[in-house]
Amino acid sequence: MQQFTDRQIEIMEAATNRISKFGIQNLTIKTLAEDIGLSEPGLYRHFKSKNEILLNLLEYFKRDMKTRIQSISSKPNDTAADALRAIFNSQLRTFSNKPAIVSVIFADSIFHFDDNLSNKVTEILELMKGYVKENIIRGQKNKQYNNLIRSSTLTTIVIGGMRMAVLNWKFSGYKSNLVKDGKTVLDGILKMIEK
Repeated sequence: MQQFTDRQIEIMEAATNRISKFGIQNLTIKTLAEDIGLSEPGLYRHFKSKNEILLNLLEYFKRDMKTRIQSISSKPNDTAADALRAIFNSQLRTFSNKPAIVSVIFADSIFHFDDNLSNKVTEILELMKGYVKENIIRGQKNKQYNNLIRSSTLTTIVIGGMRMAVLNWKFSGYKSNLVKDGKTVLDGILKMIEK
């Protein structure tokens, strides 16, 4: 697994800030180099292209997400629903703190012509789906969730509902309260599936 240098992390964070302020379309090597006080050739020593920056930014987020979710501690009396809330609370807070990552992850239409970027977004989605499905299977096994709907279908419902909450927040110009709105959506879904 590639380790990122401090300078690469600085470049990826500057790219995230630029995307947040001006949109992903306005991310260029020239403007990014200016943002961090590097020459374009200096930036190219760390990344070969804008797509490589985006690819590594997605990988960086994926690793962070995996570490964050795996480090969520649970109490002995926590239910599957408590664990699912903790997972999404972590994700939604991260998105709220770094809204530009949403622009990158949800730029799948832009990435349609770049298999590497499209595949990396798919990896992030599959990782999240894995955490949700594992939670649902555990909840059904422990009789905390009903078994009326298959775990794969419930996973799609949960992920779809949360994705819609994030998109609504994005389209509001990041003005709504994503954590609160996401919690409302998840609580509604849990009311339907909890026993």
